[in-house]
Amino acid sequence: MKYNKHVKKKRLHQINEEIRASQVRLIDEEKNQVGIVPITKALEMAKDKELDLVAISPSADPPVCRLLDYGKYVYSLQKKAHEAQKLQRKVHIKEIKFTPVIGDHDIEVKLKKIKQFLEEGNKVKITIWLKGRQKRKPEMLNTMTDRIVEILKDISDIESPPKRERWSFHILIGQKKGGKDAKTKDA
Repeated sequence: MKYNKHVKKKRLHQINEEIRASQVRLIDEEKNQVGIVPITKALEMAKDKELDLVAISPSADPPVCRLLDYGKYVYSLQKKAHEAQKLQRKVHIKEIKFTPVIGDHDIEVKLKKIKQFLEEGNKVKITIWLKGRQKRKPEMLNTMTDRIVEILKDISDIESPPKRERWSFHILIGQKKGGKDAKTKDA
């Protein structure tokens, strides 16, 4: 029995003497089913082969146990979990700010950047805000917000409609659903 029973760690499975059933359904190290055997015989087989007896399905009747090296088994489970985590896509929220007096060329530059962020799979928070003397004309904010929303409808899905916060509007957008064919499907 290779597994060090003196190490005090919380285990995922019952192993060796922790298994309290009188009989177990045993699977050997080559994944062949041995059958239902008394726990003493199963522990003896594990000791002879220098492996651990691990309860894979302790709630079954009788419990399903397998002969294996528990340390290697836990390591392989951790490795699979790590690989699954690496494959998960992490979505970041990028922010782009506009003011009502921005030039047309500057809007085009910022739209290129928004498209780039969306292609990378990120979400984009658009902030349209007033500064200084522009606050005297809050209608500028509404006009610019409508203009930006119209432009964004073609290139993205608007996930949250424009929300007003005193002197600014915030819009959250994501990648257009349907990929490259989204425009043809809408038409």
